[in-house]
Amino acid sequence: MRIFTPSMEVPFAGHPTLGTAYVIKHFVADQAIDKVVLNLKVGQIPVSFEETAGNGEVAWMEQGPTIFGRVFSVAELARILRLDEDAFDGRFPVQAVSTGLPFIIVPLKTLDAVKRARVNRERLDALAEVMQTGILVFCPETYVQGNDLNVRVFVDMFGISEDPATGSGNGCLAGYLSRYRYFGSDEVNVRVEQGYEVKRLSLLFLKAENKAGSIRVCVGGSVVLVASGKLA
Repeated sequence: MRIFTPSMEVPFAGHPTLGTAYVIKHFVADQAIDKVVLNLKVGQIPVSFEETAGNGEVAWMEQGPTIFGRVFSVAELARILRLDEDAFDGRFPVQAVSTGLPFIIVPLKTLDAVKRARVNRERLDALAEVMQTGILVFCPETYVQGNDLNVRVFVDMFGISEDPATGSGNGCLAGYLSRYRYFGSDEVNVRVEQGYEVKRLSLLFLKAENKAGSIRVCVGGSVVLVASGKLA
């Protein structure tokens, strides 16, 4: 399986991984299956399926090992996101994390701060010299009661200014939440809303746990068939 953004090929992404597994299960496989293993540039990604009471069929992908990279200063990201430094949650670091595709994870205090985030392209271009990555900002305030976190993802470097739902980035977030015990435990089981600022409301499910020093990350979501066709 290969994945392309409008400007480049990427080794891993969430939407196409879950979508491809869904198509294989429902339209390609000649027998009932509950798991698909896909070969991506980052390696094998298993996708399993679960019937839920409130969200129908949910596809879950187990992502690669959580790798923690450079810690950035708040001042660096404040300039890039056009935010005051006091908008950042100083209890947790701003850090690059990867479970197959790297993202800079940025903890903010409030939903208002998440809404106000705007990427300064000149500052971002300077950062690109350090790492080709996206930026994920999050906070514990949400639009919808019952969700645990609100997220926005900026991926200008991949030819997309803002992504409405980012499985790869949220996998990095899940590993980050586990390592820094954001909810008081290294076990993570949360609902994440994303896409509200671009009018494409999305809901993702994150699970993570630390097993003998290695953080296992799974990201899930409901797959919706939008269109189908046949080549003549």
